Amino acid sequence: MAEFRLPPIDSDPNRCERGYTGNTIGQANAVSDKLLDLRKCNYSGKNLSGKTLAGALLSETDLTNTNLTEAVLTKSYGVGAILSGADLTNAVVDRVDFSNAKLDGAKFVNAVVTGTTFDGADLTGSVWEDALIGNEDVKRLCSNPTLTGESRFQVGCRGG
Repeated sequence: MAEFRLPPIDSDPNRCERGYTGNTIGQANAVSDKLLDLRKCNYSGKNLSGKTLAGALLSETDLTNTNLTEAVLTKSYGVGAILSGADLTNAVVDRVDFSNAKLDGAKFVNAVVTGTTFDGADLTGSVWEDALIGNEDVKRLCSNPTLTGESRFQVGCRGG
């Protein structure tokens, strides 16, 4: 099997500014006019509510305490992203790879979560109240040892 490699980080000096506008077309299939490369950008504490970040490369992006309410993250690549305390209320989190991401204290209230990977992610204190979570996603989330207490109950995990 071939090694998976991302393209080099976009050299556009304004590439991080594209996060404030997002993709404008093709949100369901992550089709866009240009790759939304937001790797290593800093949006800590910023407002990205309602933005379409479909297909975005978010590796090592700092989204600490970022407002992502009603954001669309379909097919985004968030391996190693930092979303500690981020608010993803009413967001669409579809086919996102959050492997090894920091999601401690993140709020997924009433979010749609389907086909998403959380392998090695820190889910400590995350909030999943009224989230619509696919059956397979529930299984994956419940196998994460950092999903504890009330978070496990909100996701629908069986047992302690």
